[in-house]
Amino acid sequence: MLSRPLLTALLAGLISATGFAPLNLWPLALLAFAILLWLTWSAPTLKSVLLRGWIFGVGHFTLGNNWIQHAFDYQDKMPPVLGYFAVVVLALYLALYPAFAMGLAWRFARLVKSRAGWQEPDLAFVLAATGSWILTEYLRGVLFTGYPWNPLGVIWLPTPLAQIAAWIGTYALSGVAILAAGLLFLASQRHYRPLLIGAPLLIVLAALNMDFSRPPLPDPAAPRVRVVQPNIGQEGVGDADYPERVLAKLLEWSGRPGAAPRLLVWPEGTVNYYVEDGYPDTRFYGRGDPRWVRARIAAQLGPRDIALIGGTSLFFGKDGQLSGAGNSVWALDANGALGQRYDKAHLVPYGEYLPMRTLLAPLGLARLVMGDVDFVPGPGPRAIATPGFGKAGIQICYEIVFSGEVVDRRNRPDFLFNPSNDAWFGKWGPPQHLAQARLRAIEEGLPILRSTPTGISAVIDARGQVLEAIPHGQQGAIELALPRPLPPTLFARAGNWLAFLVTGALYLFAIAFRRLAR
Repeated sequence: MLSRPLLTALLAGLISATGFAPLNLWPLALLAFAILLWLTWSAPTLKSVLLRGWIFGVGHFTLGNNWIQHAFDYQDKMPPVLGYFAVVVLALYLALYPAFAMGLAWRFARLVKSRAGWQEPDLAFVLAATGSWILTEYLRGVLFTGYPWNPLGVIWLPTPLAQIAAWIGTYALSGVAILAAGLLFLASQRHYRPLLIGAPLLIVLAALNMDFSRPPLPDPAAPRVRVVQPNIGQEGVGDADYPERVLAKLLEWSGRPGAAPRLLVWPEGTVNYYVEDGYPDTRFYGRGDPRWVRARIAAQLGPRDIALIGGTSLFFGKDGQLSGAGNSVWALDANGALGQRYDKAHLVPYGEYLPMRTLLAPLGLARLVMGDVDFVPGPGPRAIATPGFGKAGIQICYEIVFSGEVVDRRNRPDFLFNPSNDAWFGKWGPPQHLAQARLRAIEEGLPILRSTPTGISAVIDARGQVLEAIPHGQQGAIELALPRPLPPTLFARAGNWLAFLVTGALYLFAIAFRRLAR
C-alpha cells in the first residue's frame, strides 16, 4: 500500500476523520497523521508532496463534513443528490490547507537536506510540520469568511489534554496532535528517543490538567437555567400550522416558575412569529400580533425569570421598504417586554445570504438561499443583560466554532448561550457541533448553554464538561443551577496571538535542534 502514495494518502485522510465525533477514534487519527508525515518526508518533489497533502485532505474533509449533504434534503429548490457533490466540492477546497502545511514542512526539510546532507527524519522536521499545521488551520478559519469546522485539536476532548486549550487555544492544541503523530512517525523510523521523552511529558501534562475537585453542592436559591429541546425538525416548515405547532411545543416543555429565578432558553429561530413592534408595514404581522406572542411566552415566566428566544427581525430602509433580515435573539421578561437584542454576525454564505448577489443570482444560485432577502450581519460578539443572571454572550449556531471570536473582550459575559438549529445536519453534525462548543468553554473559561430543536442540547460547565444533555432526536428539557464562570484564562486574555507565538517558537526550536544535530 505504501508503494501507492496517493491511494495511501486518501485512505489515511478518511481514517483521520474518525478521530472526530461521533466516532472519537483519536488514536486512529494520530496514526493517520503519522502516515501523512511519512508521505511528506518521502516525497521526491514539492509538487508530489502538495498532491499527497491535498489528496489526504480530500479524504479527511469529505468524511468529516458528510453531514452537509443532509441539509439538501430540506432544500425543495435543489435536488438532494446535489448535497453529495457539495460535500466533495467543499473538500476539494479545504484540502488546500493541509497540502500547504505539508508543503511548508517539506520545504523546511529539503533546505536542511541540501545544506547539511541530512537524510533521516528528525524532531526538527516534526516541529516544522506542527507549526505549519497551526498556521494553515488558522488560515482555514479566517480566509473567505472562514470555515474552521473540526479543528484537529477537538480530538483531544476525550482526554485531559483538551484543557490545554485554556492556555494556548484550539489551533495550537491542534499542533499538539500533529506533534504526537510526529513522535509516532519518528518511532516508525527507529528514532525512539523523541517518543520516549515526549510521551511521558504529554502524560504528565494530561495529569496536571485533570480536575479532581468535587462539584459544589447545589444551592436551592441559586439562579437556574432551563434548556428546551422540542424535537421538531424541518419537516413541515412550510405548513400553515407550523409556527403554532412549534410555539405550543416550546411552551409545553418550558415548565412553570419555581422558588429560584429561571433563565429559559429556546433554540435558534423557533419563534416563527415576529415579536418586535413598529414595523412600517403591518402585513408582516399576518401570522400573529407580536404583543400576543410575547404575552404567551411571558405567561410561562415568574416575576424574576428571563427568556432568551430566537427568531427573525426585519430591517427597513428610509423608504419603508424591506432591506434585510436578522437572525436574532431577544431577552424577554415576565411582563412581555423585550430587552436587548443580538443579531447573528457570522452568517453562513449560500445559506443565510448569497455572496455577490448581483452576479450570482442571474446564474440561478439564489435558489440555495432560504427566503427572498438576505440576512444582514450584526456587529459581532457582545454581551446582553439578563437581570438576575448576569451578562449573556450570544453565539448563534455555527458562530460558536470560531475560536477567539465568541466573546466581547471589553465586556466579558458570565456565560455563553449558543442557540442552534442542528436539525439540518443529520447524525454527524450535532455531536461535532457540541464538541466544538465544549472547546470554546475551555478556551474562555465560560459555561455554555446549547439549545437546539432536535439535539444535541446541553449545559456545559466552564471546563468544557457536559453537565447534562438531551440526546439527538428526543424532546425534553434540562433544568440545572446556572454554572459559574472561571476567571479569564490566558487564551481569554491573549486570544489567537498565542497560535502565532507557538508557531514561531516551534520553528525556532526546529532550527535550533537541527543546528545542534550538526
